[in-house]
Amino acid sequence: MGMGSVEKLVYLLVPEDGKRGLRGDALREGLLAQVDELRAAGASRIAICVADSAVAAGERLRIAPTTPAKAALVGFWLEQSQERARCEALLSPLAAGVHGYLVVESRPLVADAALRGADGRVAGFHLCTGVRKRGDLGHADFLRYWYDEQRACALETQATFAYTRNEVVRALTTDAPDLSAIVEEGFPTAALDDPAEFYDAVGDPERLARHVARMVATCRRFLDMESIDSHPMSRYEFD
Repeated sequence: MGMGSVEKLVYLLVPEDGKRGLRGDALREGLLAQVDELRAAGASRIAICVADSAVAAGERLRIAPTTPAKAALVGFWLEQSQERARCEALLSPLAAGVHGYLVVESRPLVADAALRGADGRVAGFHLCTGVRKRGDLGHADFLRYWYDEQRACALETQATFAYTRNEVVRALTTDAPDLSAIVEEGFPTAALDDPAEFYDAVGDPERLARHVARMVATCRRFLDMESIDSHPMSRYEFD
């Protein structure tokens, strides 16, 4: 069947404070060990993002309105989302919360394949962000701001090398937080702890201030700022 006939699923993994669920490097290894099993269960184009030790320098980038914080994101494609049970069974032992979503993907900026190492890890890091639209905006207005204004803002003010938009169609698990979209953006490693690198303004404080101000103003036009949940993560991709 053609690529247009399959559906994309995204799962957010959340541990439980002091109790169940792996974190960091242990969670990364646990997820990577499941790649072949996920493939056998029908998953393709698997992407695994984990907040591991390789991105520890990006702690200032974390925005976590709830605790415990999101520990990983797993995305993949299935011929039909209703046959996801085997995949969910592989993920569920690794986290206390496994929140699934059916999404529509679009990619304003596609990473160069050369950035992916032999082990599947993509160079740099990915900022994985869950967002909700402002309560006073209709869905059409939310999409218009996101697809037009925010797209231009993201590409023109940040040092991104990849940008994937996942519009949430519906939640697939009963306890999944209410999200309008999940965004995955690739950045160079230096952007973990250097705002000038992040905002493509190295050596230019005025440019940095302009870019930050534009990003904040654009986000406020269409997002519920209090609910943004964003984390730097290492990303692994498997075709």
